[in-house]
Amino acid sequence: MIQTDKTNPTPETPQEHKSSFKDSLKSMDTEETFDLIFYRPIGYGWAMLAKKLGITPNAITIASIFLGVGAGVAFYFNNIWWNLLGVFLLVWADSFDSADGQLARMTKQYSRIGRILDGVSGDIWFAAIYVAICLRENVTSEFFSSHHWVIWVVAVVTGLCHATQAAMADYYRQFHLFFLKGKEGSELDTASRLWERFHQLSWKKNFWSKLTLAFYTNYTVGQEKRTPWMQKLRVILNKKYGNDIPQSFRDEFRAKSKPLMKYTNILSFNTRSFALFAAILIFRMPWLYFAFELTVLNIVLIYMMARHERICKNFVNQLEK
Repeated sequence: MIQTDKTNPTPETPQEHKSSFKDSLKSMDTEETFDLIFYRPIGYGWAMLAKKLGITPNAITIASIFLGVGAGVAFYFNNIWWNLLGVFLLVWADSFDSADGQLARMTKQYSRIGRILDGVSGDIWFAAIYVAICLRENVTSEFFSSHHWVIWVVAVVTGLCHATQAAMADYYRQFHLFFLKGKEGSELDTASRLWERFHQLSWKKNFWSKLTLAFYTNYTVGQEKRTPWMQKLRVILNKKYGNDIPQSFRDEFRAKSKPLMKYTNILSFNTRSFALFAAILIFRMPWLYFAFELTVLNIVLIYMMARHERICKNFVNQLEK
């Protein structure tokens, strides 16, 4: 009698591997081409390894924070080899950032803490990079070394713009996923529900959970304040259909929203990293990265928000009729 070795499961066939990889993605609507070619395959490899080793998505996210901060330290030095090390570390960090989400989708390990941690990790990377750029420019630039405060003011303003750009790109992406996959396939929240949950928690018994939820709720409040027509559309849809929005309406909204996904991707990691690498490696003037975020990315943000609000306004008018 032939016995089956249950300790060594049958390897995936190419078709199964392709299906498993596709299931680890958010959606083809929202994926960026460079991610599909580069980061998602690498992230999938990390996710499969983590799954075998029993490593959680949050552990991968935390590891990415250390890699991102290491990249910031390497960018401080005005030396090409240190800077190339920084590029390597930042790319590695982003492959982990891809892997944590893919692992969460593969293993169904979803949590609000994980979503918050995932967003915070990128902010910590860039905070370290901003500090490194400021310290470096104060040493290497004749202008900034004579006016130390200027680069720090520019960094703070840029950081605020960066936070808004990332928050709105994520918000529009989640709204699109809501119409594409429904509530279960999206991480779309409402500030009212979050505040309800916040008041249910006790500072004494749930201090860290309540503190984290406070920051996340304020983050969501900011997203909602910047999108008045989107909020009107959500209210009308809820009153009219509840949780049973017709598929025809979902498809119609998706068709209008999908062209804007390319702008959410521009405001995400890849475009930023290419600009950062060019400023540091090619032009040898890191401050140019701040200029890029303050001009190009803010223009993209304003255009994306105006387009999306116009789409939502048209749907509101259509539903009210």
